[in-house]
Amino acid sequence: MKSIANKIDFAGVVVVKNANPNGDPLNGNRPRLTYEGLGEISDVCLKRKIRNRILEKGHGIFVQSDDYKVDDYPSLSKRAEGELSKEATKDKTTLIQESCEKWFDVRAFGQLFAFSGKEKAKGVSVGIRGPVSIHSAFSVTPVNTSSLQITKSVSSEGDGTKRGSDTMGMKHRIDHGIYVFYGSINPQLATKTGFSREDADILKDALLNIFENDASSARPEGSMELNKLVWWEHDNPSGQYSSAKVHRSFKVTLAEGITEPKDIDDYDIQLEELEGLKAEMIDGK
Repeated sequence: MKSIANKIDFAGVVVVKNANPNGDPLNGNRPRLTYEGLGEISDVCLKRKIRNRILEKGHGIFVQSDDYKVDDYPSLSKRAEGELSKEATKDKTTLIQESCEKWFDVRAFGQLFAFSGKEKAKGVSVGIRGPVSIHSAFSVTPVNTSSLQITKSVSSEGDGTKRGSDTMGMKHRIDHGIYVFYGSINPQLATKTGFSREDADILKDALLNIFENDASSARPEGSMELNKLVWWEHDNPSGQYSSAKVHRSFKVTLAEGITEPKDIDDYDIQLEELEGLKAEMIDGK
């Protein structure tokens, strides 16, 4: 398939209610926060969810999580060695071509391949730059984190006569937050990986459904949703405007008179028109 010809920018508005959108393992798995108290969802977290949604549609994904694996490979290196030809483990050009053709996330986000053992001695360690870049999502206003202690009603070990020390735990959540993230698709890099117009449409659909089938104890069904997706399509490879200017044209701010926001209606969502640039604002599904 032919790679995309023109630059694309996008932005998303995420609504969080009584959920932990992205736990920080260095802080007891509490929701990620900036020093200013803004909530954060890392770009790695967003890409993980995108990969899961695309994998559910039957497209090839190289970086599969244990919960979503559709094959029996125990590691990335085993998946690469099992799915790529012998020539790919010896030749960089063949490796790039085969991996981009086989796996959506490689041709979208890029990937570092580093083979161990005998193959590494032959000089195959390849980094692929993908055309799709996604920023971390940050909340519009500072968020409040609630923590609660939980207990088990049954012992995990022993004869059941008394509870062990493992029966206590903590859960953390964001009571309410509106997060915004931005991203771009670079056609120059798309020519290197073969990222096509059809791939862009697959990514767009995955973003609209990014939190579907993503429920967990920390994120119950309905506690997170993509409320809006903005999709800009330029008319040339370099873009009519810089990504920074395009992203600044979309703003989410507190509505006038609101000091304690509770839901999406307490915010103003504004999309500034840029002359000659097509913009589409889509409601989340």
